[in-house]
Amino acid sequence: MTTLVTGATSGLGRNAAKYLAARQQAVRGTGRNAAVGATLQAQGIEFVTADLATIQRKELDQMLDGVETVWHCAALSSPWGRYDDFYAANVTATTQLAEAAVARGVKRFVHISTPSIYFDYRHRTNIPETFRPTRYVNHYARTKALAEDAIRALAERHPQTTFVMLRPRGIFGSHDRVLLPRILRILRERNGRLPLPRGGAAQFDLTYVGNVVHAMQLATTRADIASGAAFNISNDEPATLRDVLDALLLPLAIPYQIVALPYPVLDAVARAMEARATLTGKEPPFTRYSMGALNYDMTLDISKARRELGYQPIVAMAAGIAETVHWIKKHGDAYGF
Repeated sequence: MTTLVTGATSGLGRNAAKYLAARQQAVRGTGRNAAVGATLQAQGIEFVTADLATIQRKELDQMLDGVETVWHCAALSSPWGRYDDFYAANVTATTQLAEAAVARGVKRFVHISTPSIYFDYRHRTNIPETFRPTRYVNHYARTKALAEDAIRALAERHPQTTFVMLRPRGIFGSHDRVLLPRILRILRERNGRLPLPRGGAAQFDLTYVGNVVHAMQLATTRADIASGAAFNISNDEPATLRDVLDALLLPLAIPYQIVALPYPVLDAVARAMEARATLTGKEPPFTRYSMGALNYDMTLDISKARRELGYQPIVAMAAGIAETVHWIKKHGDAYGF
């Protein structure tokens, strides 16, 4: 039977589709980037170009024909944008896909969520899956939380489909379109100077993309998972941003200088940039959330994933960073150097 991978033209989804294909498992990818889709097809992966935020139910039914498992990686992931766009991509698309999957008899639906739903401008360590802030920090976090609510509601009504939600923290690795590209853009715009609160001393978790795919496979094959359960996923090796940047950028010979600035100053600058962005419609270089995420410690408790999924990171941080550096050296044009 076939596994449908949504968001197959982005970092996690692309790695997930290639993982399945490499193991001779039938995989159907979908995404909006037709050019990347053509590359996947050339690698033997069936691909359907589609925008899940606007797709019709008939097209969804066709896409799910013969599908036993869904790996839902697609989302609008950004610190800035219109609420309606986030709602369409993260709530409406997820709900419609999940409802269609139930109707088509899909056995397992693995939904990729986010630990951003925990963030509240405070230092937090060993955060459990049950934690919720007083309010969500931005449109992305709010709509991903709403998508989880929709998944849980479907899980209660339709026990024939098992829904599993994963919350991976800070995904990095090949085909990354979020973490490293944003850092490199800032370095280019600021002549190698990277302003960071606390000089990059905040402790946080990252997750190598191969470990996330491994967790998705476990979420698919584990027989005794409660439908609607959510799991934190990370490498479980907290590090400082400064150390991670050193490990990534020094082997790439990318010159950079961390400039330590007071967090209140950076927060004020981010607020001003957001105010300007509301007028221009362009994403600001910094947002209040992105500055906060760089200032506050944030690590996850993954004991539930270890216990109930049998999850154990199979690639250590050092090895994951080395693999990422090797991939970037080979595909440097994708990052503009």
